[in-house]
Amino acid sequence: MEKKILFIARPIHVTPLYQSLQEQGVQLILLDSVELALKNIQEQLPDFIFVQSDLPGIRVEKLLTWLQENNLNIPVYVFTERGSAKEARKLMEAGAKDYWIAPLNLEKLEIVLKSEQSKQVTCSLEQPLNFSEERKQIIGNHPSIQAALNLAKRIARSKASVLISGESGTGKELFARYIHEHSGRKGAFIAVNCAALPEHLLESELFGHEKGAFTGAIARKPGKFELANHGTILLDEITEMDINLQAKLLRVIQEEEFDRVGGTETIKVDVRIIATTNRDIEQQVKENKFRADLFYRLNVIPLKIPPLRERGEDVILLGKFFISKFCKMYKLPPKILSNEAKKWLLAHPWPGNVRELQNLMERAVLLSQNQYIEVKHFLLDENIFDESNSVQSQQNTTEDSLEEVMPLAEMEKRMILKSLKLTGGNRSQASQLLGISVRTLRNKLNEYKKQGIAIP
Repeated sequence: MEKKILFIARPIHVTPLYQSLQEQGVQLILLDSVELALKNIQEQLPDFIFVQSDLPGIRVEKLLTWLQENNLNIPVYVFTERGSAKEARKLMEAGAKDYWIAPLNLEKLEIVLKSEQSKQVTCSLEQPLNFSEERKQIIGNHPSIQAALNLAKRIARSKASVLISGESGTGKELFARYIHEHSGRKGAFIAVNCAALPEHLLESELFGHEKGAFTGAIARKPGKFELANHGTILLDEITEMDINLQAKLLRVIQEEEFDRVGGTETIKVDVRIIATTNRDIEQQVKENKFRADLFYRLNVIPLKIPPLRERGEDVILLGKFFISKFCKMYKLPPKILSNEAKKWLLAHPWPGNVRELQNLMERAVLLSQNQYIEVKHFLLDENIFDESNSVQSQQNTTEDSLEEVMPLAEMEKRMILKSLKLTGGNRSQASQLLGISVRTLRNKLNEYKKQGIAIP
């Protein structure tokens, strides 16, 4: 199923984007009132909502409150033709994901779609799930994760900068949000992915810009530091930040002030800074890829998150949590891990950590057709099969075992075709099983059609 974006805005802001987004497999819905939007959300369950705050009769707070009351975790992005830092802070604190100045930028929209795709969750109005509480949970009994959690608790109410390090997928952002939620700070929690934006956009995102500062800057835009005033800003993957921009960040930390791009007014802020990295940042400093003075400023409180492979039985605890989550999400009966599946989970090295485990459990929940989740449901190789036809499955497995080596393109094709067969031709479910986007799957299928291959 293709992605759906609901726009509550003037058509002039949406029509320039229509063709490009449609080509990427995105369905656009355009409405001009919150009342119509609430009805549409119940019927369509869009993946994203973009709302124009200065559209006559629009009350963004009403929309945000309604979504929270109905436990709908749909990201809401606010944009406006005439913005202000005051409105931005108010709406961000009310639950908006971001606040932009019109016109809408296709590049930023694509970044949003890409970054939200892997973590997007919507749920049925008939069975509300408390996803806001779920995001706050840090699950684990291993001493290493408990030590990290205890340190986060102790330093939460201070203003000291925190540098959270750990491999990709260990839950660094979850710890950052935990620190903010226990800090007592009244401002918003603002997250910035330093790796997702090019330098010229990242500077504007962090510090804002004045009207006319560069081509396309048709109005003043508050930056993320301004929006995070009296709150917390998370600089995710800080080592990806350009070295020239690091100097400007250092000034904000030292002086608690900055200038907008193209501006002359100095803006004072009170912001708690948390940075994350999955690299060896000290090695980056030695290689002159990261400023030493900025490292010392950020590393006031170092917080290291252990990889999943070092957390022992926590992998089973987390596995059960994700199984319960996905069974509820897909309205499936409860499932449990078999003993063999538990042994495999404990032995696996988990290069993708908790994120890899989450994806694996979602896949297993979808594939298992009875009470138990077995090792075969993890789809560790190309032996995808239909459990209702075990004899044919064994024949396929035997045939495949005779071909110990094959071209990667051929293996990829077999995986895709078997996933489609397994899901009854459902492109959305097949893409989830394979861990790729629907768009990528569609492109592959178009290639196979040109080769004369029958598509299930």
